[in-house]
Amino acid sequence: MADYVYRSVMHDLKHKILSNSFNGMRLPDERTLAQTYQVSRSSMKRALALLADQGIVFKKRGSGTFINPLYLKNQALFRYEGSNLGLTDSFKVPGKKQQIKLLDFHVIKAPKEIAQDLFLNENDFVYEFKRLRLLDKQPFLIERGYLPIKIMPELKPETLQQSLFNYLEDEQNKTVTKSFLNITVEPSNKEDQEKMKLKSTEPVGVMEGIFFLDDGTPFEVSNMRVHYHYMRFNTFVNLNR
Repeated sequence: MADYVYRSVMHDLKHKILSNSFNGMRLPDERTLAQTYQVSRSSMKRALALLADQGIVFKKRGSGTFINPLYLKNQALFRYEGSNLGLTDSFKVPGKKQQIKLLDFHVIKAPKEIAQDLFLNENDFVYEFKRLRLLDKQPFLIERGYLPIKIMPELKPETLQQSLFNYLEDEQNKTVTKSFLNITVEPSNKEDQEKMKLKSTEPVGVMEGIFFLDDGTPFEVSNMRVHYHYMRFNTFVNLNR
């Protein structure tokens, strides 16, 4: 699926911001940027609006657009900036290669709570799977997920050894664009310690959530246990909208 022009511009601007390509923490004016990227003013306005929504830049009336210095100091490891909310695209560490190992995969009757979260009937079935994610062979995340069979009736184990959300987008033209996440910290359990090479005294971050397709359909219930070294998630609050 082709990305929108304004999103491509936004990604490039973000890369330049992280590379300290702009002097004085200030971006060129909107007209100059539009000419540089050879896009319309409306596309440039949307790209800048996305950066502002993420707290990366802020506009000062009458003075221009400036880079948020706190963003440069506290860059999150989770960056939901692509066309879907998949971890493969959202969790990136420069210079490190991601891998996914499938630990478990089978079909079960949806447990009551999972059926409720996914708006399923009591007799519906789901895929239950467990995956281990690694960065340069360092395990950093254990993920347990549940998917309705009716959405992906022919899901194969090999599909789960790559980005599931990208596969869904490329093969079925469906995009995961919304989520509700609960983020906490817990003591590590035996599986965490074994799989992610943690000591018994070291904690894990826990991300539990429901992911939704762009038409509002609940797609996945997921529980992610994250190595504490890699647990850093920033958010930006804007009460003006």
